[in-house]
Amino acid sequence: MNKIQTTCNYCSLACNMDFYIEDNKIKKVIPTENYPVNKGFSCIKGLNLDKQLTSRDFPKKPLLKTENGREEISWEKAYSFFSEKLKEIVKKHGKESVACISTGQLALEEMALVGHVFRNFVGGQLDGNTRLCMATSVVAHKQSFGFDAPPYTLNDLELSDTIIFIGANPVVAHPIIWDRVRKNKNKKVIVIDVRKSETAQNADYFFCIKPKSDIVLNYTLANYFIQNNWLDKNYIENHSENFDAFKDHVSKFSIDNIEKKVGITKDEFLTLAKLIHEGDAVSFWWTMGINQSYQAVRTAQSIINLAVMTGNIGKPGTGANSITGQCNAMGSRLFSNTTGLYGGGEYTDEAKRKIVGEALGLDPAIFPIKPTLPYNVIIEKIISGEIKALWILCTNPRHSWINNTQFQEAIQNLDLFVVQDLYPDTDSSKVAHLFLPVVSGLEKEGTLINTERRVSKLNPVLPKPDGAFSDFEVIFNIGKALGMGELLSGWETPEKVFNMMAKVTKDTPCDMTGINYELLEKGYGIQWPFKEGETLVDHERRLFENGEYYTPNKKVKFVFEDVAENPVPINDEFPYILNTGRGTVGQWHTQTRTREITYVNDSISNKSYIYLSKSLGEKLGIESQDEVLVKSINGRSSNFIALTTDNLPYDVLYAPIHYIETNNLTLSIYDPYSKEPSYKYAPVSIEKI
Repeated sequence: MNKIQTTCNYCSLACNMDFYIEDNKIKKVIPTENYPVNKGFSCIKGLNLDKQLTSRDFPKKPLLKTENGREEISWEKAYSFFSEKLKEIVKKHGKESVACISTGQLALEEMALVGHVFRNFVGGQLDGNTRLCMATSVVAHKQSFGFDAPPYTLNDLELSDTIIFIGANPVVAHPIIWDRVRKNKNKKVIVIDVRKSETAQNADYFFCIKPKSDIVLNYTLANYFIQNNWLDKNYIENHSENFDAFKDHVSKFSIDNIEKKVGITKDEFLTLAKLIHEGDAVSFWWTMGINQSYQAVRTAQSIINLAVMTGNIGKPGTGANSITGQCNAMGSRLFSNTTGLYGGGEYTDEAKRKIVGEALGLDPAIFPIKPTLPYNVIIEKIISGEIKALWILCTNPRHSWINNTQFQEAIQNLDLFVVQDLYPDTDSSKVAHLFLPVVSGLEKEGTLINTERRVSKLNPVLPKPDGAFSDFEVIFNIGKALGMGELLSGWETPEKVFNMMAKVTKDTPCDMTGINYELLEKGYGIQWPFKEGETLVDHERRLFENGEYYTPNKKVKFVFEDVAENPVPINDEFPYILNTGRGTVGQWHTQTRTREITYVNDSISNKSYIYLSKSLGEKLGIESQDEVLVKSINGRSSNFIALTTDNLPYDVLYAPIHYIETNNLTLSIYDPYSKEPSYKYAPVSIEKI
């Protein structure tokens, strides 16, 4: 049997797996033993990557919507239809009238190519579904560190003696992270959350706070540390800026208000503060519970501030560490040419534009002059009629977009709606004017960048079926059909595109000039930065060990703001708070992929369900397995199966994101800086049917 090592393209850990192939068939899948991320371990999703190959049962030709349904057409006709319709809309309504939404599931090279086609050439808007999960951390990193630079290595989980998860549930969402935690025999695990999640149930300490009170808790902790002189004064003085203003800001956050504002007692607060102070290597980890909020960026920065003021950054086992969502969210953040120029540069930086132009062999004038419209504004402009065409790649916004019925209503206004995906039967694919089928990640080549900045290789495990195409090939052919001609020279293969992207990072914080496909084939991945001429000594490297950041003065900046008023508080009609998140280890996003795993299908509910506290259930006469109607303040309602639990506060409900009914209830509210949706808070009512 032939063994092929490749990268799992589900979550942000991007584990490596060994596929054993015989006669072009997968015989077994085993986690790669020595890969620095998963070290021979995998969750059920990675072990069942081969189940994605139902693509062989799907139509290999595009599907065009007609009066009689959907009919197969040739690729030539599809490219012609797409290009002519798009050019017609641009001619009539202008470049601003067309948009594209990509995904953190695409390879880096595919993201870069679609950015070249749709941003550089067409001039349209292009955002990614990483806006839904990681935009908050991107902005927080840029403002505090000077660059979008997650500072940690996953090995820090095994080196930390005090591990604090804030709005994160790795037991379910990132099992490989939890495995690394379990391997650490000298640690205390602390969870701060609005519910007793699976991670909280396995923690040494759990602090149950009120929804969206994280920022108040963190500012109060900061003030308490200052009052007690529990600070790393040397680090603050030599490696940070704006601390005096921050000190003044947090002085108004008193422990006397902690129970009213945050929901924990004074004794609980003092226990938490003491745990942080007495830790020798304290690491703070956050994910969607922080990122998806109406004041998310400042909340993330309140965590960064705690790490900096206590000197818990840049050292083994420490850090203010954002856990990414999708397998290539980092690739999307740096190389999609959306919110910033290739390689993390600013569109207004003329020197950077010249460097990128030279690396790509392009006139810098071709690059956008400003960031793309964010995802939410694209949807709003579709509703208003200003955007007439939308192309989405490997994402399912009819299901995943916040307040998702709004997306269904929006696409009715489009003259052209194109979906490119592995599956023709997603909620979004089924309503597209044109569906473009592509192969799975097991049949294509490229690279992914994981949550700790590790670049790893995506290798084709099996050859593509005859007549089937990868995302890269489809995007390239669309560029040809649009008339790009010589502008596609040098973009013909994923490896060529990767080499160009590596060039544009020269002398940047994410310098990847020392990385190439040949090095990646050695099978360990490489964390950026890794410059040309360097020798790779360690497979796990963290940032800021020298105390220098990417700001002009090389100091980390304390960033803060007054606590924002909740834009949509609960009221008498909608007295409960809906929280959303992952359901089980086996489920993923909108379940279009994990539905193929027999074990997952056998162990999850086919019907949407919602958790409520036993005390609330007793008050309302609701028992487990009852059917309930949940009404949202957004004017919509959904039916669920009720499950009562001891792990929720009285006034908080929890529904998994994997069911379309859940995001029917969420609100069109966004962080003002990152424009990330506030998925975690919606006032609702609940009643038994």
